[in-house]
Amino acid sequence: MCEQLYRLSQSRRQIRPFSQRAGVSCRGCSRPLQRALVDFASDVSFDRSGEKLLEHYGVELAASTIRAITQRIGDSLLDQQQQLIDQLGPEAGLPQLLTQTDGSMVPLVESSQKAADRRKQKRLFWGEARLSLAREVGAVTPRFAATMAEAQQAGAVWLDCVKRAGAGVQTQIHCVGDGAAWIIEQAAQRFGEQGSYLIDFYHVSEYLAAAGAVIAGAKAKNWLEKQQSRLKENRVAQVIEALMPHMEGAEVSQAEAPVRVCHRYLSNHREQMKYREAIAAGLPIGSGEIEGGHRYVVQERLKKAGAWWKPENAKKMLALRVNRANGEWRSYWQRQRQAVS
Repeated sequence: MCEQLYRLSQSRRQIRPFSQRAGVSCRGCSRPLQRALVDFASDVSFDRSGEKLLEHYGVELAASTIRAITQRIGDSLLDQQQQLIDQLGPEAGLPQLLTQTDGSMVPLVESSQKAADRRKQKRLFWGEARLSLAREVGAVTPRFAATMAEAQQAGAVWLDCVKRAGAGVQTQIHCVGDGAAWIIEQAAQRFGEQGSYLIDFYHVSEYLAAAGAVIAGAKAKNWLEKQQSRLKENRVAQVIEALMPHMEGAEVSQAEAPVRVCHRYLSNHREQMKYREAIAAGLPIGSGEIEGGHRYVVQERLKKAGAWWKPENAKKMLALRVNRANGEWRSYWQRQRQAVS
C-alpha cells in the first residue's frame, strides 16, 4: 500500500500518521506474523519456513528476515530466563522425581574478525548441548532445560530444572545416565544424599556385548543374557569375575581389548549399578528418555544436514526449542502482548 508522508516545516523530520496510528512500520512484521514465522522456523530451516509462510498465509518473506526475527525472539527468551534456583527447598516437594541429563554435539562455526574475507577464515567445530529433563515418577510429560556451557554451569541448570519440576528437601531423586564423569559428579554435588545415580543398563550392556563376542563366540547372546540377569540382581561381582579369565594383556591396545575395557568400566561404576532396587520400585534403569529428548528437542533443528551455527545463535535456537518443549510458547506471546497493551 502507499502511505502519505509529511515533513515538518523547516525540518527534515518525517511524520507518518498511518504508521503511528496503526502501530506498524515499513518492512516490519506484525506480532501475529512474527509468531507464525518463528513457529515454523523453530522446526524447519529458514528457507523452508518461508515456503510454509507463503503456503499458509500468502506472505512472502526473505529467509534472512525470518532468520533475523527468529534469532531476536530466541535472544528475548534468553534474556527472560529466570535466575537459576541453587538449592532444593525450603518446601518438601514431590515424594519422588526422575531426572536425566546428557550431552549431544551440534555443529558450530566461527569467523575470524581479522580476515578481510571471513568466508575464507571459518573454523568449523562441534559444541556440546547439555540437555536435562525432570518429571514426577508416573507422570508423562517432563520439564526440560538446556545449556551450551561447561559442566559446572550445566549442573546448575540441571538442579534448576529438577527444582522447577517439583523437587524439594524431602524429594527422592532418581538419576539415570551414562558413565560420563561430569554427570556423576554433578549429580553428587547438586542432589547429595537425596539423589541416587544409576548407570544406564543398556549402555552397560553394550560393553558386555562387545566382551561376549570375544568370550563366547557363537553363544555370545546367551552369555550376554546371563550377565544381564546377574546385573538386575545386583550380582555385579559375579559379572566381573566372569570377565577376568578372558582379559587381554596390557600389551594389547584398548581398541582391541573389549574384555579389559568392560572389566574396567564395571569395576569403576559398580556402586551405580543397583538395578534390583530400581526395578522393585518400578523406576527406569535406562536413559532412553533423555536420548529421545535430544532427538526431538535439540537435534531435529540444530543438527540439520549442511547447517552450521554461530555459537550465540545456537544458544538462541536452543532457548526456543526448550520453550516449546516445556509448553511455554503461548505464555511467552501473552506476556509480549501485555507488555505493549
